[in-house]
Amino acid sequence: MIHVRELTKSYEDWARGIFHALENVSFEAREGEIFGLLGPNGAGKTTLLRILSTVLRPTRGTVRVNGYDVVTEPSAVRHQIGFVSTNTAVYDRMSAWEMVEYFGRLYGVPRDPLRDRMESIFARLKMEEIRDVLGCKMSTGMKQKVSIARALVHDPPVLVFDEATSGLDVLVARALLQSIRELREHGKCILFSTHIMREAERLCDRVAIIHRGHLLCEGSLDELRELHDEPDLEELFFRLITDHDERMERVGAPCRAVPASR
Repeated sequence: MIHVRELTKSYEDWARGIFHALENVSFEAREGEIFGLLGPNGAGKTTLLRILSTVLRPTRGTVRVNGYDVVTEPSAVRHQIGFVSTNTAVYDRMSAWEMVEYFGRLYGVPRDPLRDRMESIFARLKMEEIRDVLGCKMSTGMKQKVSIARALVHDPPVLVFDEATSGLDVLVARALLQSIRELREHGKCILFSTHIMREAERLCDRVAIIHRGHLLCEGSLDELRELHDEPDLEELFFRLITDHDERMERVGAPCRAVPASR
């Protein structure tokens, strides 16, 4: 579903020269799985997701989403993706139903199939009670449900969640994670970006750890625990990042990519 190969994104910085936000990143996310993208703030996760969603162009490398190239076929890629983040805004003067309908029509879903699809989504996400609530009257949890609904309305095969539980209370976050599990059962390919290790442990089939734009490791949780002889994901995460920084500091070189573990 998602194929990333030797992805690099570089910027010119007047103070640092050429800055690599991503360098030679490669991984795959498959149908019917939740792939976790883990990393601290500033690791390059958001840059990667912006390239994946066609907002940014890569400097080098390729990204394909359900067979479509993000550079040469951006319109087709956007139809393959539903994107959810904490920063997704809702319109204050539109109801939940109106907002989801609006996005469905933007995606070109015909009116009758759109209505049927919306009825199904509102039932699945338990949104009937907020159907006519205006955006300005919604709680944070309500807004997040609307964000998920409008990401699903065109029935995309790939869903991207970018730090989607950040700032949510425990109950709302828990409900969101359960919705993501259910979407996996419907065969969706889900890319789940987070820096919360407990979420990744409870949710993800496979994970990749990214730091300073470099992919440090990738695989299932069991594979990574066995490979690095570390049962705790948070400790594994901290050790890989610390070892990488110390190794680069010893050789007096900027951080460069470390081959992914599989």
